[in-house]
Amino acid sequence: MRFTSIFTFVSLFISAMSTNNTCSDSSLNLQNNCVTFTIGSGTGCDWMCNYCANKLGTNNYYFPDGVCSYQLGGCVGSPVSGNQYSCCSV
Repeated sequence: MRFTSIFTFVSLFISAMSTNNTCSDSSLNLQNNCVTFTIGSGTGCDWMCNYCANKLGTNNYYFPDGVCSYQLGGCVGSPVSGNQYSCCSV
């Protein structure tokens, strides 16, 4: 009984952690200096902008579809879970 409770807790914890701030299918296209990724539930523009800056190695980048942009106070926008997005360095 105790093992089942621990297993259930661990399974739920892993499931919850894997649905927030996630991306998949990340690919880096060095020809046009872009990275493409798909986001999971709970992922916002702050996370996406940090991800792009880290992957591209610069803070000078943009989202071709305009999903996120930098405004006073941080990176803002309305990304949709399950959609594929790209960011490209300038």
